Amino acid sequence: MSRKIDAHQHFWNLEKAAYPWLDPMFGSICRTIEAPELEPLLQAAGIDQTVIVQAMNSYEDTDYMLQVAEERDWVGAVVGWVPLNMPDIADKKLRHYAQNRYFKGVRHLIHEEKDPDYIVRPSVIEGLRVLASYDLTFDLVAVFPNHLKHAPLLAKEVPNLRIVIDHLAKPPIREKAMGEWAEQLARAAQYENVYAKVSGLNTAADADTWTAEDLRPYIDYAVEQFGADRLMFGSDWPVANLAGDYAKVWAETNRALAAYSDEQRDAILGGTAARFYKMP
Repeated sequence: MSRKIDAHQHFWNLEKAAYPWLDPMFGSICRTIEAPELEPLLQAAGIDQTVIVQAMNSYEDTDYMLQVAEERDWVGAVVGWVPLNMPDIADKKLRHYAQNRYFKGVRHLIHEEKDPDYIVRPSVIEGLRVLASYDLTFDLVAVFPNHLKHAPLLAKEVPNLRIVIDHLAKPPIREKAMGEWAEQLARAAQYENVYAKVSGLNTAADADTWTAEDLRPYIDYAVEQFGADRLMFGSDWPVANLAGDYAKVWAETNRALAAYSDEQRDAILGGTAARFYKMP
């Protein structure tokens, strides 16, 4: 039986780290949210392992996630943070973090940066080369239309770096549009070292009415471009709670994938993530 992996979920403890982006407008998720809240949801969905992904550009957030990983046997990987724009410091911190068996990659909240071209600054690309030298991965928060266009350049500049585009770069599901998003995703998919997450799609759709039918065209397009072996499911919980809940995201994603072969579904629902993040 193949492993089921949620390749994208978050925790935050507001006493252990600061999350300035977590504004009261986020309502139900603007509070400390930790592992005991997620555990029964994973069990109900039959999820074997998860990947905890950074929610702040800070060492405090990374250290907190690594602590949770030690405490919960269902955590298979942690995507943390180092200052990629300072390659020397990133190298020093990666030397430390790479010794931790759960630390598998890095992410930076580039959509919080005022400069939409932050990720292609020469210093950051140098930091990504340092990251690749440790055989660690990079989660690209490529929110369309500002960041997805940079994926091909990163893939070319750092060909030995495994890159995954978070949330299919937030396609315009609410508008039922494809257009430029589809063109940019196709360009990114031409590079074998670029993967993508079938995650966070519910919050790009109509929060109250979305179903598998809304997600399916975008998932189908991603499968056409990447193939199942470069796609991985993620819940984006607890952000997912802004448009439904864990159970709905899991059920509707499975409905959207129902027409695919067992092999394709196994890849998207676990196999790809296990390979990408080198999860034991």
